[in-house]
Amino acid sequence: MNIFRLDKIICDSGAATRSEARALIASGRVRVDGRAVTDAGYRTDAEGSAITIDGRAVNAGEFRYLMLNKPEGVLSATEDKEQKTVLDLLPPEYKKLGLFPVGRLDKDTTGLLILTNDGDFCHAATSPKRHVEKLYEFTAEDQLDQADAKAFLEGIVLKDGTKCLPAVLEIDGNDLSHGFITVLEGKYHQVKRMLAARGRHVRTLKRLAIGGLRLDESLEPGKFRELTKNDVDKVVNKNVTK
Repeated sequence: MNIFRLDKIICDSGAATRSEARALIASGRVRVDGRAVTDAGYRTDAEGSAITIDGRAVNAGEFRYLMLNKPEGVLSATEDKEQKTVLDLLPPEYKKLGLFPVGRLDKDTTGLLILTNDGDFCHAATSPKRHVEKLYEFTAEDQLDQADAKAFLEGIVLKDGTKCLPAVLEIDGNDLSHGFITVLEGKYHQVKRMLAARGRHVRTLKRLAIGGLRLDESLEPGKFRELTKNDVDKVVNKNVTK
C-alpha cells in the first residue's frame, strides 16, 4: 500500500497543482471510494483507492500513458535548449512524471504520439521484433500508381541500400498524390525515405494509428488525453475490446 495525503496524490497524478488540489478538495468536488472528502490531509492508498474529481477518475498509478496529437514544428524529445519539444505542450504538473515519447515523429510530421514513463511498454511498442503496425496519411508532390503499391508490398529498398519490410500503400482514387501507408517498423524518416526511393516527395505526413490505437480526432493539435488500460493494450495487441 502507498498511503499519502489526498492533496499530494492528486498533485502527483498531474490532475492539478498542490494548491489547486486543496481547493478542489475543500469545495467537495473530490471523492474517495464514493465518499466526498473535504480534508486535504486525508490519507489514503494512492493506487488502491478510487479517487475522482467531478466524477472523473484520478490516475495515481506508477505508470502513465498519454495520447498527444502532435502539431507541426515541435520536436519529439524530452528537452531541447533551442526548440520547443512535445513535453513543453504539457501542463507543469505533468513534467515531473518522467514522461518521454514512445518512438519519434519528425519535426514537421503530425498526429499520434504516445508519451509514457513505462520503459517496458515503450520497448514493446517500438521493438522491430514486435512488428507493431503504424498507419500514416500522406500527401505527396507527385502522383502515385499501382507500381508504387506493388513495390511497397515487395519491400522498398532505400537509397542507402537498406531493405524495408513489406508495407501497404493505399492510393486515394480521387487524388493520386494522397494516400495511406502502413509500416511494421520505425526506421529513421522511414515513410519519407520509402516514398523518396520511388521518386515521390512528401508534402505532409500524419500518423493516424499505432497497433490498434487510433488518434482521437477530437483532440486539437497540441492537446492530449490519458489512455485507458484498453487503449494501452491495443498498442501491443493484447486482449482488447473495440
